[in-house]
This record gives sequence, C-alpha cells and structure tokens, in this order.
Amino acid sequence: MGHLSGYARNFSQETFSSLLIRNYRLFYIGQIISTSGTFMQSVAQSWLVLQLTNSGAALGITTALQSIPILILGPYGGVIADRISKRKIFFFTQSIASVLAMILGVLVLTGLVQVWMVYILAFCLGLVNAFDNPTRQTFHIELVGPEHLRNAVTLYSILINLARIIGPVIAGVLIASVGLAPCFFINGFSYIAVIIMLILMRTSEMFITPPLPRAKGQIQEGFKYIVSTPVIWAILLMIAIIGMFTYEFQVTLPLIAQDVFNGDARSYAFLTASMGFGAAIGGIFFAGRKGLTTKKLVSATMLFGLAVLVTAFMPSLLLTGLAMVLVGIGSINFSSIANSMLQLASSPQMRGRVMSFWTMAFLGTTTIGGPIVGWFAETAGPRWALALGGLAGMAAAVIGGLALSKAPSPQAVTAVQDEKPV
Repeated sequence: MGHLSGYARNFSQETFSSLLIRNYRLFYIGQIISTSGTFMQSVAQSWLVLQLTNSGAALGITTALQSIPILILGPYGGVIADRISKRKIFFFTQSIASVLAMILGVLVLTGLVQVWMVYILAFCLGLVNAFDNPTRQTFHIELVGPEHLRNAVTLYSILINLARIIGPVIAGVLIASVGLAPCFFINGFSYIAVIIMLILMRTSEMFITPPLPRAKGQIQEGFKYIVSTPVIWAILLMIAIIGMFTYEFQVTLPLIAQDVFNGDARSYAFLTASMGFGAAIGGIFFAGRKGLTTKKLVSATMLFGLAVLVTAFMPSLLLTGLAMVLVGIGSINFSSIANSMLQLASSPQMRGRVMSFWTMAFLGTTTIGGPIVGWFAETAGPRWALALGGLAGMAAAVIGGLALSKAPSPQAVTAVQDEKPV
C-alpha cells in the first residue's frame, strides 16, 4: 500500500510539476477561464455562419479570414515577442479581443448581424492573434524555465482541451435555450481574468530572456535561422501540412453534425467536447513523460492522422464522438512533442521568431486549407473532408520522418539553454 501511495505521489508531482510554480499557476487559472470563453465563441460563431449562409464554404472563408493575418504578420509578431515584454503584449491583445467579442454579441443580440460583419470581426481577431500567439507560445518557458517546459506545454494543452469540453457544452446549452449572443458576451468578459492574473505575477520569479534590440533585417534573420536548422524546418513542415488540412475541425465537425447526422449545435458541441476530453486524458498521461525524440514525434503524428481517418467513417454520432476521444489523445501527444522540440531547439533570442512560424504553420495555413476543405466537404461530403485531414496527418508523418532522419541526434534537440531567473 505504501508503494502504491508513493507511486501516486510521484506521478502527481511529475504530472503537475509546473503548477507548483506560482506564476504558471496564475497563468493557468486565467487561461482556463478565458479559453473556455474562446471555445464558446468558436462554437457560436460557426453556428451563426451556418444559420446565416448554410454553407460549408462560408465556414471555410470565416476560418481563412481569421488566419490570414497570422499567415502574413506572423513573423513580425514573433519579432515583437522577442523585443517587448510578453506581459505588456498580453495586456494589449486580451483587451482588444474582449472588445471584438462584445461587438459581435451586440450585433447578434440586436439582430443586425450579417455574414460580412462576422467576416470583418474574424479578420480583426486574426490581427490580434498574429501578435498574441507567438507571445503565448514563448511565455511558458519564461514562467517555468527550460527544465519544466514540456510539462508546462502539455499541461497547457490539457487546459486547451478542458476548455474545449467546458466551452462547447456551455455554448450548446445557451444556444439551445437563450440564443447565440450570451456566448459572445461571456467570452468578452472572460479576458478580464487573464489581465488580473498577469497583474498578480511576480516578475522576479520569471526566466526572462533579455529583450532583442531593435534592428533591421530581424525577420529575415529569423527565416535564415530556421532554414539552416534541419530539426526546426522539418517540424514546421509537418505542422504546416497538418494545420492546413487536419486541424480544420471548425469546418468539418459542424457539417458532420448537421449534414451527416441531422444534428444541431449540441451535436457539434458533443463532437468538440469529445475531442477535448480525449486530449485532457491524454495530456495527464503524457505530462509526466520525459525525453523528446524525432521517432516519438513521427509516431505521434502517424497515430493522430490514423485516428482522424477512422473517425471520418464512424456510422453514428455516438461512435463518432467516441472516436473523437482518440483524436484528442493523438492531437495532444503530437502538439506537445512538436512544440517542446521547437522551443528547446531554438536559441533564446530566436525563440519568438521560431514560434511565430509555428503559429503560421499551425493556424495561418488554415487560410489556404479552410476554403479547400470547405469546398471539398460540399463536393465530396463532410466525411471525405475529415478523411482528407487524416490522410494529410499520415502523409506529414512520412515526410517528416524522411526529413528528420537527416537531422542531428535527439540529444541535440533537447539540449537546453542556461537560462536563469532575473
């Protein structure tokens, strides 16, 4: 019995080690509130576009417009993340995102909303995310240091997927009972939690990278650094393929819920929440794992793609939801390994720019993939659109495996920089 309790205690300490760090704990609390609101808005926005247009292509256009700024401005967002205090950037981005959510809520509540207005607000949110996402990705290591980075990234992925459960479930209930508008208002208020937690953090306990002095050519410098580092560009290539075709769930899942299973917003929320549940369970399992190897990354990518492919042909809504649990497990394993390997393979002064390319590859590529997958769903059917994402994930594993086979040894990837709290 003593051995069992000791194992449970060690498992708990290893799995949740980053949460023992005060600043990361504050960050985590604010993010779970805000991200739950974000997923509420995501469900409501997708359902709003469907109500206004009944078009898969319109869903793809909305996703694309929200991603275009990330694709175009991502590298500049990375330079800003390297130059300026990440807390200051967060104060700005969270405030603007809150205002945008409130505007959409007012438009829906008053009945004035039209699809072109949703397009404009989605584009504006994309502008915010172009600066917010590179900052967010590189903020983890400043909160916990290199030693706990993979654990922090995995726990954050658990948070994202818990929010993927909480947000859509609340959104489904609200949409069915009182309508779409409250989802946008609640999301707008949720950003306040992030701002409060940022104020409470102790700068003296952070592992802050010295800010990059302003100079010409820093974006080009970052691009050259990525191209000259095989591990980094190979991982980014895998992420770009998957971001473009596999992570198009905002397009495929609403169509599967509505067109394949004749469901409503609650059906879509069920599929999204199932994926979140799987990712949360998988995250708890993977959070305590140590060691990052290219072989683990390739295997995780292949299994993720296979899970999406199998899900596409499930015969019922219930079985599709169960399969989405496996998709969630595969997703968190792939994303946490890829994210951690990128950050640890990057020099501290380049990390913001490298992670801006992560954001471009992961989110910005939906600019291209969203309309393609939406058109493919209307042409071949939602099932085949989801299957396309699964096949793309498996292809990324093969391509990445070939590229990474020529990269340096995994030990070179996991070597950490000597960073100290300031």
